[in-house]
Amino acid sequence: MRTTLDLPDETFRQLKAQAALRGFKLKELVAQFIERGLAASAAQPDQAAPRSPLPVAIVRDPNIPMRPALTNAELYALLDEEDTVEYHSVLNQSTPPQ
Repeated sequence: MRTTLDLPDETFRQLKAQAALRGFKLKELVAQFIERGLAASAAQPDQAAPRSPLPVAIVRDPNIPMRPALTNAELYALLDEEDTVEYHSVLNQSTPPQ
């Protein structure tokens, strides 16, 4: 099943780095985290956070310019580029085995 998630930039960077360090694809790591979270919440149903009775409104900051929507091809090209940069960054930071 395909879906789109809007994540904070820092959360996305952390996910990408964890996936690269563990040798997973990003979607595999996200699926693993979601499965763990679902299993944990099923095991402790009384511990679930109470839901707010009010709807949440997201207001766009008028000082931040809007970006045009990307096509899937453009989005995947950007993600591939970020993957490559992150991969090389991880390789450059790792120390050779002794």
